[in-house]
Amino acid sequence: MSPSELWLFLPFGYALTILIETPILIIGLSRRHSIKKRLLAGVWLTACTYPIVTLVLPLLFNHDQRILYLLVAETFAPVAECVLFWLAFSQAEDPGSRAMWRDFIAIIIANLASFGLGEVLNAWDWFGLLG
Repeated sequence: MSPSELWLFLPFGYALTILIETPILIIGLSRRHSIKKRLLAGVWLTACTYPIVTLVLPLLFNHDQRILYLLVAETFAPVAECVLFWLAFSQAEDPGSRAMWRDFIAIIIANLASFGLGEVLNAWDWFGLLG
């Protein structure tokens, strides 16, 4: 995809990612976080990582390197989101706590869900509807 095509796809993909990941985070993040914080996490974490995954990383890999791109992108996103979430919402007693690991697992599951649905839509060529 060209940079202009990536920019055209960004709002659609971002909205779809939020629709998939936010409900998972609302249910999965530990109860010590208010619903407001869980909703914020669904929008904010994706806002931090999605532009890199969608606009930057595709330009660093050739089209025939899709597996490598997916490996890098789908490792970067959950790791970065776990770090950002921990920096923004952690408490002094957090390192190694059950709540911290629950939060990280919820973030990873949310990312896997959006990746999985994205791959299904890509296989069905639904993203071609934009062009």
